[in-house]
Amino acid sequence: MNLVTPKQRKEWFSRAEDYADTFLHHTKHFLPHVARFCLVATFLEDGIRMWMQWTEQREYIMKSWSVGWLIGTLFVIINLFGQLVPCGMILTRKKTDIACGMLVFIIGFQAIAYQIIWELRFLLRSCSLVGGLILLMVENRKEARSLFAGVPTIHNNAPKNYMQLAGRMLLVIMFLTIVRYELTFMSILQNLIGGICMLFVAVGFKTKLSALFLVVYLTSVNFYLNCFWLVPNHRALHDFLKYDFFQTMSVIGGLLYVVALGPGGVSLDARKKEW
Repeated sequence: MNLVTPKQRKEWFSRAEDYADTFLHHTKHFLPHVARFCLVATFLEDGIRMWMQWTEQREYIMKSWSVGWLIGTLFVIINLFGQLVPCGMILTRKKTDIACGMLVFIIGFQAIAYQIIWELRFLLRSCSLVGGLILLMVENRKEARSLFAGVPTIHNNAPKNYMQLAGRMLLVIMFLTIVRYELTFMSILQNLIGGICMLFVAVGFKTKLSALFLVVYLTSVNFYLNCFWLVPNHRALHDFLKYDFFQTMSVIGGLLYVVALGPGGVSLDARKKEW
């Protein structure tokens, strides 16, 4: 027996979307700034870590790659300035496209340097970070002009719309790295709801609402599972949890951009308006 009618489900979704729109209305002036800061959080943390652990990072590269002092030092310098400089550019909104390109280079550079390019979890997280950076570049792209005044078309804004599609699809890959493979009711429920929201964001259906839910969900999971501040600094687990915490924060920043910018023209939400 179906206890919830289609009409009731539609009313619930409509009410939830109204709440999401209200949230966006009250936060529209500072939400992009919060999203931008969250998005570069992992790069800021890693750049600062390069400065604080200069000797340890240099010696790790020297040992791993059997190289000399000069190459090891060069690696640290590239990571230090290659992250902190573009983060500063992004936060001050200066040459954002160039800054994002530098950070994408750093993602690939670190994957090779740390020899973890073939680790699936790292690969998925890296794709999510790239997705967030793509959405950051979208923010600074102006709408293309239509041939007819007041009649926007998907084709005039195709590059921006397809960038938003690529950013959304890469961003939600993050969810796959926190799936809990446990046969308990709560784990199955969390995976199911999170997976549905991930799919909705990817295809652009109920996009703002789904992205907002994932922001709340990932924030809760992040503070619960990656509480590195409770682990002593000398333990390896501290750095592991800290790394995961800030990477998740960056993905949350990307999702906040989805909330702020919407899904773009290549989405089911946009198609519904045409129908």
